[in-house]
Formats: sequence, C-alpha cells, structure tokens
Amino acid sequence: MEDDSNDYAWKIILWLILFLVFGIIIIACRKEPQNEIMTVSGPINQDRLGITLSHEHVLVDFIGADSTGYFRWNKDSVIAKALPFVLKAKEAGMITLIEWTPEFLGRDPVILKELSYMTGVNFITNTGWYGFNNKFLPGNFRTFDVNTLSDRWTGEFFNGIDGTGIRPGFIKIAVNPPDSLSIADSILISAAAMTHIKTGLVIASHTGPEKPAFAQFRILKDYGVDPSAFIWVHAQRGTVESNIEAARGGAWISLDNIRNRPNLKPEDKFSIDWYVSRIAGLKDAGMLNKILLSHDSGWYDPAMPGGGNFNGYTDLFEYLLPALRKRGFTKEDIDQLLIKNPSEAFTIKIRKAN
Repeated sequence: MEDDSNDYAWKIILWLILFLVFGIIIIACRKEPQNEIMTVSGPINQDRLGITLSHEHVLVDFIGADSTGYFRWNKDSVIAKALPFVLKAKEAGMITLIEWTPEFLGRDPVILKELSYMTGVNFITNTGWYGFNNKFLPGNFRTFDVNTLSDRWTGEFFNGIDGTGIRPGFIKIAVNPPDSLSIADSILISAAAMTHIKTGLVIASHTGPEKPAFAQFRILKDYGVDPSAFIWVHAQRGTVESNIEAARGGAWISLDNIRNRPNLKPEDKFSIDWYVSRIAGLKDAGMLNKILLSHDSGWYDPAMPGGGNFNGYTDLFEYLLPALRKRGFTKEDIDQLLIKNPSEAFTIKIRKAN
C-alpha cells in the first residue's frame, strides 16, 4: 500500500511538472498582437480598416476646458444629428472614421461607440490634450509634469476612458503655430513621445506651418521616437518642399480641410485643384505613401441651437477623387491614400528612432 501511494504521488508530481513546462513553452512562444488598430469597439486587424477618413469630428465644444463636460450635451441629440452624415459617407465608401476631438473639447467615446453600432462604421477616438491655446487646457495644467501627463494618457489606453472601457487609438495634441514652441507645447509633445514609447499609439499634432513641425521632430528624437510615429496635422499650411522633407524623414503628412468651396478659384490656396497639385507634388517626389487625407469636418456644437450647422464627410469622394482621377491617379494610387496609408499610420507599434 505504501509503495502504491508513493507511485501515485510521483505520478501527480510528474504531471504537474509536465503541465508547468508546457505552460512555460506556450507563454514563451506566444507573440504579442500584431498589426492591430484600436477602435471604440475594441482592437481590429489593420486589414479591416478599409477606406478611412483620417481626421473628422462628430462633436466639438468650444466653451473651454474648465467649463465643458458630458453634461453640456444630450448624447441622443448628438447621435441623431450626426447619424445621417455618417451613413451618407458610408454610402460613398467610407469604412472607418477617425474622430479627433480631444479631452476638454467635447470628446465622448460613448457616442462614437453607439454610432459605430448603429452604422457598422469603425470609429477611433484619442487620448491627449489640445494645447493650441490655454483655453483648452485645464486650469491646473501647470501642476502636470511630463511624466504625470504621460501616465494619465497611458492609463486611458490600458484602462479605458472615464470608466467606459473604451480605449483610444491614437494621441491627439495641438501646439501654437508660431515659429518656436512654447513651454506648454514642449510639455505636450514630450508627454506624447513618452506615451508612444509605452503604448505604440501614433501622435497626431495640430501644427500647421513647418517650423513648429520640425521643432517637434527634434523633441521626438530626444526621446528616441522615430518621425514615423508623428502625423503633421494641417501640413497643407507648410510648403510642398517642407512636406517632402518631413515625409522623407518618415513623418505622416496630413492634408486636412479638404472641402469644396465654390467661391474659390482653381488656383486659389486650399481649393480642390490646389489640393490635387499638392498631392501630385508629393507623389512626384515618391511620397504618396506618406499622405493622409480628410475633411476635418462635422460637427455638433453644444453652444448652438440644435447643434448648429453640420458639415458632412463626402466632399472628398464627390470632388477630390474625381479631380485626382482626371489628373491621372490610378485606383492603386487612391487605395494607397485612403486605405494603405491610414492602416499603416494608425497601427499600434512602437517606432523607435535609429
């Protein structure tokens, strides 16, 4: 009896050892998720992004950081206002809408998740703060150092936004447009760089002219972040030469505000023909694979009766794409601009500088 008991005990120990070794092998062989993009409904593979409008808005509240909050709008009213515009863009071919309204300016991920459920469109929201002027930064901003701010944004990525469980898919910041960065600007881009290293989220910075863009590149380099982790927002306000230089360095060139403006002549800056020429210039330089396109359109404004005027998301399909085709852009070129580039830009991966 004693020998049988010892044999039984040894068999149990042997099986436990085998299970432990097997578990260690599984853990060692398991790879981290690859090619994922974070939507408000959870992660998806990058090949599910499809035709993407890379910079749009559903809701924006301009009252200021210390006065805004979810109490300022009725979610059902916002959804009712935005829904037909989202559906119209979907009919035009849109599969994903990336919503850029940051915290303290009207970010509401619950609204986006509901719109995604109702329409089948992928929605992506963000973490980060908008530093274009102090109005959109909280009054206690100066109490946040770079590490604390990065921890806050990183926490939203890993734990979700405001207890919703909805996770951001990119980092949105904004800097003032002058030639040099302010102290606040430097804090924001530094915190964004640190957050990228921790999360792999791409950094989208409302910037404009080239000098603040290249100033941000230098800060990213200090943190060991490659320019491919950076989207130069409103890059149309820089020169084509600066766009090409930044793209060759790896940065994403976001050409925003693409809307049909009947009062503009074809040669006027920011007309549809002007955008076609800028895109063609980048293509001629071999940089078609670094361009992102969008309307920077919408949106429901809580300060306006009924949410105010809502600009749609279809001018790109109705006006820009026909003009690009007329210029000789192929289906492959347009797929590169609207499918492949956003898919690569918003894929979650840490992009360290060499």
